[in-house]
Amino acid sequence: MVQKLESLRETPSQTAGPYVHIGCIPTFAGIDGQYREDLGKSPIAVGAMGEKITIRGSVIDGAGWALRDAMLESWQADANGVYPGQPDADPGMKGFCRFAADAETGEFELTTIKPGAVPFGDGRMQAPHIALWIVARGINTGLQTRIYFDDEDNADDPLIQRIEHRPRRATLIAKKTGSGEYRFDVRLQGTDETVFLDM
Repeated sequence: MVQKLESLRETPSQTAGPYVHIGCIPTFAGIDGQYREDLGKSPIAVGAMGEKITIRGSVIDGAGWALRDAMLESWQADANGVYPGQPDADPGMKGFCRFAADAETGEFELTTIKPGAVPFGDGRMQAPHIALWIVARGINTGLQTRIYFDDEDNADDPLIQRIEHRPRRATLIAKKTGSGEYRFDVRLQGTDETVFLDM
């Protein structure tokens, strides 16, 4: 007999807890020998085409402290705006990366290829961006956001255009700090709270 749908209850969300690194990135947690390398160690392979960039930042709580146990995952297109697995995708671009904030400073670092503009379903183009997912102790449901770049034209991006509070759009923009270097801080609360996406 099929159980009626209205009788099912939602499973409660739970915090990522202090063991998320052990399960997801064991070598970061000091546990060697489980895998040849952690899943998603780098989004690029040798020979990836395009401009190599490094994004640094922190996940900052409402009190202004950088979370030292944050784990992040990124997903992106290659330099031509093509995702891995699609026709003509760069074989050197894996697209996915899993990384963690430094346990002492709370600073994270992502070295990758700067993505190209990505076609949207209705023919418009999405500005170059990287999707980001964040978990840590105290975050009950993983947070999703995007990283855009201040040296790109983001004005016509379909997602950015949907953000009604225009000053908050800036929370999605990584600031260029040098050649191939960007800064992107994720703020969980407060006046500069990062725009999070319900996806």
